[in-house]
Amino acid sequence: MQVNSDNLIKWLFETDAVRVCPQNKPFWYTSGTIGPFYINTHFLYGNEEKANKLLKLIDVEKENIFSCPNKVLEETLNNYEHDEIYRALIDQMIGFIRQNINLEEVNYISGGERRDWFFSLIIARLLDKPHITIYKDMACVVSQDEEVKEVDTLSGKAVLHIADLITEASSYERAWIPAISKIGGSIKWSVVVVDRKQGGEKVLNNFNVKSFAMVGVDSNLFSKALSMGMINEKQFDMIEDYIRNPKESMTSFLKQNPQFLKEALNSDDKTKERAKLMLDKGIYEL
Repeated sequence: MQVNSDNLIKWLFETDAVRVCPQNKPFWYTSGTIGPFYINTHFLYGNEEKANKLLKLIDVEKENIFSCPNKVLEETLNNYEHDEIYRALIDQMIGFIRQNINLEEVNYISGGERRDWFFSLIIARLLDKPHITIYKDMACVVSQDEEVKEVDTLSGKAVLHIADLITEASSYERAWIPAISKIGGSIKWSVVVVDRKQGGEKVLNNFNVKSFAMVGVDSNLFSKALSMGMINEKQFDMIEDYIRNPKESMTSFLKQNPQFLKEALNSDDKTKERAKLMLDKGIYEL
């Protein structure tokens, strides 16, 4: 079940968590591909500046795996008190979890380094569940009521993983699921704010994880954004083409707008590097 509420869509655009390119100016992605939108779900923390500040704090604090969870929780609780969008989002996520999952079956809530922690730690606190903080090296600590300790064994306990975003579920496959399995538990459910609809749900189902998302990146999301005046018709048309066939639509765009690539190759270093990567990899048949 999905909640494609107008409020959530409004917050995604207001905080720049979803950013749509101007007409005929798609974004360059790190992979050397191009596309009409960017998604930074963690900007729902209130805005880009606040989100980046929390990421910096995490980068400093994660060096101490035992003190980090409480430091991040303290920051997110403080932001929950003061930021209307973040508070409303967390409340909506909690309502969504209660609606879709029997909380009596949930023994632990987990979140993976780093962006999951924007949401998982505070939700665990508000639902009064112990939280498993998973680091990228698969180290795990469990925290509840300010007490943080190493995990010996979960003895078959059931875990709900909370994340900002799911794309192809590669982080789950590579790190989060094995990390929990290694300590004797199993992730039974996943709740994310945004599902990019790129096969992640199917991957999780193969691991017997029930996958839930507050909103999916699909035509429905952008048609609502269009009706709410968040984007215009031309932007919507480009997104529609892209969602239908990312490679074909962007190949067609590049052929119709040859100056776009020329400008990129004479642009700033980051853009130039991505444009060269695109040509080197032969991503689009030009």
